[in-house]
Amino acid sequence: MRFPDNALKKLSQQQVDRFHDDGFLYPIDVMTRDEAAQLREGFEESERMQGFQFGRGCNFKPHLLYHWADELVHNNALLDAVEDILGPNVLLLSSACFPKNAGEGAFVAWHQDGTYFGLEPPRQITVWAALSDAPEASGCMEVLAGSHRLGQLPHREAQTKLNMLSLGQTVGEGYDGGRSEFMALKAGQVSLHDTYAIHRSAPNNAAFRRIGISMNFIPTHVQVIMPTKPSATLVRGVDRYQHFQPERRPVVDGGDAERAMHQTADKLFRQGHIEQRAKLAAEAV
Repeated sequence: MRFPDNALKKLSQQQVDRFHDDGFLYPIDVMTRDEAAQLREGFEESERMQGFQFGRGCNFKPHLLYHWADELVHNNALLDAVEDILGPNVLLLSSACFPKNAGEGAFVAWHQDGTYFGLEPPRQITVWAALSDAPEASGCMEVLAGSHRLGQLPHREAQTKLNMLSLGQTVGEGYDGGRSEFMALKAGQVSLHDTYAIHRSAPNNAAFRRIGISMNFIPTHVQVIMPTKPSATLVRGVDRYQHFQPERRPVVDGGDAERAMHQTADKLFRQGHIEQRAKLAAEAV
């Protein structure tokens, strides 16, 4: 989509065109290193509060529980870049923490983000924000250029202890690899990729912990095709469609109301995944 040059808020038209051509864009500066360090401090304080580290099975929608994550998903520079791609009215469908401890072997298999979202139309972008440096050695994201043009591909589920995807979903067939690119980032930078872009990340072989937060954004006119109506947070503009149940921003870190909102959002999201998986399985028969 081409906007008038004077309508763009963060990106140049060349960057917007590259996103649509390649299916991804990086690096984009949205915070200073000091600002990223402050969010990382909040991230680590949340881990101390809950008594365990974020990771597979405990990384879902931190923006509903903690101020640092709420601050990140409402970062104006980040949302300006999202708006330049999706338009002025934007919902946050989900967020997740993706830390990789040095030497633990955790990885993310080749996959497409939109597989279980069940969105219509399938217009969604993922923003990956670096709270630490994320060079190639640390297991930064690797993406296949132009793979978003393939549309939704079949996935198989192969859960393993080290795969950070909860269902272990992996692209089964229908792509030949193509040109891959490592989206290395510095703390305070983000990358964007299309819902259909095929991507993965390798284990962290650096000497430090790599910390990233992913955020899935959609225009407000997008809806889900499953019976269950999930929740989402309006982060930019207005929502005239009300396709999603509204989410409450956190007031008290890890408070009772925040945990209740988070539990409801988690239940709705998981039920939607179950329904979409069943739909995909029926279509594959």
